Amino acid sequence: MSGSGTTAGDDPLQTAVWRLRSRGCWTDAAALLASREGPGPALQRTSLLVERCLFTGEGWAEAEDGLRTAEALAVADEDRGAAACERGQLAYASTVLAVRDRADEARTALGRAAALLAPNASGRPLLDFRRGLIAEHISDSPQAARAAYRRAHAGATAHSDPLLLSFTWRHLAGLALREGELAEARHGFAESLRIREELGYLVGTAPALAALADAEPEPEAGRLRAEAARLFRLMGGVPSWLAQHLIPPAPAA
Repeated sequence: MSGSGTTAGDDPLQTAVWRLRSRGCWTDAAALLASREGPGPALQRTSLLVERCLFTGEGWAEAEDGLRTAEALAVADEDRGAAACERGQLAYASTVLAVRDRADEARTALGRAAALLAPNASGRPLLDFRRGLIAEHISDSPQAARAAYRRAHAGATAHSDPLLLSFTWRHLAGLALREGELAEARHGFAESLRIREELGYLVGTAPALAALADAEPEPEAGRLRAEAARLFRLMGGVPSWLAQHLIPPAPAA
């Protein structure tokens, strides 16, 4: 379960945004972009607010406001497609977190994004990844999800987007684990964790540790889960959905 995007380049503003985002400070990161005009900053601000919703289950109204602004400012097909992709992700997050069922809206928005984004557009790999999320977690179609994740993986490689690669590695590994392909799952989860540690994507490191633990035998699995739990606490309980995988159930009365 995740969103994605690109890491910072040489722009000091983007470096600051990335540092905040990677530590789960999405609101502060979005605030840095508030004074920038145009569709690009509006879209990036929206993506941060949407990611915050997925990781925390909070901030829906602010994300909707940002999304409407991005949609209003979008003129070129690529910007309109990117805005539609964010709307699809927000609707997906609302659905999988059981806030409100917006599955039809998610599918429609991502379909619109697919019609607007050129096959070689920089936003296409992220769109493919998000269509995979819909297929896996809403439609329960692992074959369609795998095909979408593989397209996203190839696109992320072509566009040099290591953060997105960390997501595609992880989700392809998750499908492999479901099918009992432990070696393949272990490799994919390990690659995802390696990339996130190299990028300093702290908010995504605990989920990566927990995912790898699912493919490892004891005692390594226990060590990985303990480290994931430590980071989870350090991040203030973010991502919120990880708690059910880390906190042992209370003993029966």
